[in-house]
Amino acid sequence: MPKPMENFRARHFTLGHLIEAFLSQKLFGNYVYTIRHGLARGMRRKGGLGFLPIERVATPEVIFLRQLPLSGRVVYDIGAFQGIMTLFFARQARQVISWEPNPRNYSHCMENVRLNSLTNVLLLNRGVSDSAGTFELVYDPLMPGAGSGDAAIRAQIRTSLKSACKVPVRVNTLDYEMIESGFPPPDLVKIDIEGMEFQALKGMPRILTEKRPELFIEMHGATTEAKVENARNVVHYLEELRYQIYDVEHRDHLTLANLGERRPGHIYCTPLSR
Repeated sequence: MPKPMENFRARHFTLGHLIEAFLSQKLFGNYVYTIRHGLARGMRRKGGLGFLPIERVATPEVIFLRQLPLSGRVVYDIGAFQGIMTLFFARQARQVISWEPNPRNYSHCMENVRLNSLTNVLLLNRGVSDSAGTFELVYDPLMPGAGSGDAAIRAQIRTSLKSACKVPVRVNTLDYEMIESGFPPPDLVKIDIEGMEFQALKGMPRILTEKRPELFIEMHGATTEAKVENARNVVHYLEELRYQIYDVEHRDHLTLANLGERRPGHIYCTPLSR
């Protein structure tokens, strides 16, 4: 059996991330304040360390998202975690519909939405995949945002941590959610669901072929090899649907032909035709 720290925390997080998460939960988990930096600057939040006056260097992800035109648009936020991206989108968008399957994260996200008196946000306590049903979500209680239904990531967390938490969650396809729930079609879909990005895309063929939204996807995988395979699957699928893919960190366009062993962190995908 591989060493536990090689399986999950050390593979996916720096020591700084772990210390920040510990302080955020143990010391400031119930502290309510105005966020001083980042995408949701100026908005209210419970928990986290966003009250610190230290201005971090903006990441390529943050720089890119800040320049997106969001006014009057409908945004689907898939994998809302504690709602920071939901808050950011809601400040400009006409409507934000957010999915967060982890009950712990969902409750925290609801509180942050309430603190900002947002009336254009609908938050759902379920997930999305390529079929309807239920699966077991496994997460590290120190890093609950990294919980996953992906089999390899679940195994990493279980074998690494005696404190791993497990919870059954309900999932639907995004096509079903839009059609059966009567949601307005999205102009932008953000996906950050810890290794299940490809499954989410396969569950929205009607949205992708008929509604043609833009996509902002954070890419994950249990290992380097899994990240590369996930990227290949996602890029190939979207190319077949005539999407152009932009690698946010590398600042260039990504194709299956030039992907190689690259492991993109964030991709922005735009339809070539409507």
